[in-house]
Amino acid sequence: YLKANPSLVATGTRVTVIPVMNPDGLQKVVGTTERFTAAQVPATEAATVPGRFNGNEVDLNRNFDCDWQASAKWQNKTVSGGTVVFSEPESKAVRDYVLAHKPIAALGWYSAAGGVFASNCHDGVLPETTTLVTEYAKASGYSAYKNFDFYEITGDMVNWMAKEKIPAISVLLTDHKNTEWGKNKKGVDAILKRYAQ
Repeated sequence: YLKANPSLVATGTRVTVIPVMNPDGLQKVVGTTERFTAAQVPATEAATVPGRFNGNEVDLNRNFDCDWQASAKWQNKTVSGGTVVFSEPESKAVRDYVLAHKPIAALGWYSAAGGVFASNCHDGVLPETTTLVTEYAKASGYSAYKNFDFYEITGDMVNWMAKEKIPAISVLLTDHKNTEWGKNKKGVDAILKRYAQ
């Protein structure tokens, strides 16, 4: 989308897209680490669960430095947060990229709860994060949330970014099968427009 519409990115602005943070998980679920079709996605939610974990069976979104714990939670399940914070090559790669480039904002897409969530690591929500949540939610039609409070999470990526003073939001898709591109395109367009001003 951005390659086809380069004028959406303002002069002097760089947008980095990391299409897959967990290639191991993608391989497990759809059989490739490249682009895939909706037909390749398993029909049941249970069949997508292995995609949550990398080749070391670590939940990468429990391996970042905000309240990290080796024994973590995902929904009502106990999962591995890794042997130490940033023990996994994938989370280290994201950490190193973020620290080297210091983005002015970050968006992460996950599934599935159908909402836009602010990041926070005990210092309150950054004002710019609140603005991102509000603008993305308004444009996309998702509900906006000040925090993720469905269950306790540890080692979360966007919460670690908040600890690093980087405004970051989580967009949780409604289910595990659809990208909801129509909604998310509107959200992305709104954020790009904000930073073009």
